[in-house]
Amino acid sequence: MKIYEQSGKDYEKVLEEILKENELKEEDIVYKSFTKKGGIFKGTTNVVTVVKLEDICEYVKDFLSDLLRRMGLDVTFESRIRDKQIYIKMFSDNNAILIGKNGQTLSALQLIVRQIIIKETKILPYIILDVENYKDKKNENLERLARRTAKEVRATGIDASLENMNSYERRIVHNALTDFKGVTTISEGEEPNRHVVIKKAE
Repeated sequence: MKIYEQSGKDYEKVLEEILKENELKEEDIVYKSFTKKGGIFKGTTNVVTVVKLEDICEYVKDFLSDLLRRMGLDVTFESRIRDKQIYIKMFSDNNAILIGKNGQTLSALQLIVRQIIIKETKILPYIILDVENYKDKKNENLERLARRTAKEVRATGIDASLENMNSYERRIVHNALTDFKGVTTISEGEEPNRHVVIKKAE
């Protein structure tokens, strides 16, 4: 995984230079910039780090392939990159082990992957791991639950609190009800007990 890093006065110009020199497009990369203080007379400079999304995707697949092989699992991958988001779908002869109880193994793998990428690049891209269609089906169930509950809230006028969810699951609910007339959604509570509340719109 190649990491491009350069510094200068203006981070936008530095980013532009990195893209031009390496024939990269902004939609194909993720980047991070931070200000580095110089000496008394040197002022500050901006350091820009750039990584190709495709490189991150391949790195993650190689990492997972090695990790899961050590667990005795033979896994194949399908991946796509859309809107600067990396989606990796895994297929094996024992998906139940990959998913784990209530998706706990899958969630743990996603957390490990994110920490590895942060450690290697100091950048946190949006990465979603799935096993066959487990997450797709779970997302569909969440969307159905959100719409069904929203209809009840709209009819009764009584607020409804959903079960505790992680940030990804809460985002699914919020997005599902963005254009749903008559209700609004908010997140309440502290992690790991944060949940979505569906309220009747005033």
